[in-house]
Amino acid sequence: MRRVVRGFWGPRTESAEALADRWRRTLDGLAELVPQAADVWSQVHGNGPATAFTADRNTLLGVVRTARSAADWSDLTGTGLRLVGTGARGWEAEVSGLAEGAPEFLLQSLAIVLHAPDGAVVPEEALLSLVARVWEPDFGDVSDDDVLDALEDDAGYAVGDPVVGRTGYLSPARAALVPDDLGAVREPHPGGGELLSIAAPGDSATVVRVYGRLREAGALAPLPRPMDRAVL
Repeated sequence: MRRVVRGFWGPRTESAEALADRWRRTLDGLAELVPQAADVWSQVHGNGPATAFTADRNTLLGVVRTARSAADWSDLTGTGLRLVGTGARGWEAEVSGLAEGAPEFLLQSLAIVLHAPDGAVVPEEALLSLVARVWEPDFGDVSDDDVLDALEDDAGYAVGDPVVGRTGYLSPARAALVPDDLGAVREPHPGGGELLSIAAPGDSATVVRVYGRLREAGALAPLPRPMDRAVL
């Protein structure tokens, strides 16, 4: 089964060292939570074949600095990195991100895509908590293809809109707007904001209902454009 764990935020400039540290903590956390997902990593490039990748701080810092020195790099876009890992049979992980830029319209993001054998237990909420802790996003979600299709078809969701999936994360200002009678399990996140446990796999109808309530309450209002902040 394929599932996606994501976080999104607005402009937030930071040093190459700070960005490399976020990446290191993400990969270390992923290895701790789902050790079977990726034993070997490779870096995917825009041009040319993928190259072997070692997930340590020095390598990550070098990759970030190399990306920032490229002729087509822009601080309005930020620094992108895409890694693919292979692990135990039936497992595969992809981690991709675009961060430390100052865009006016394009959200910054981090996504973990996991392919796991049918019936495998995946700590989805813990992975979303990891993304929230490391990247301090504005909002985040755990979704799959069925959930995203249902949101687009039945709730008017469009790519780039704030969203929640089977599990969601909302930054403090968004969490403050969540209705008391939402019908989801709410848990304060140690770094601020809230995690929402919304629905079990396969229950897209509940996700659509909760998404609609949150949007009506203003908890999923988009960041103002041009964007001038990382979170609502």
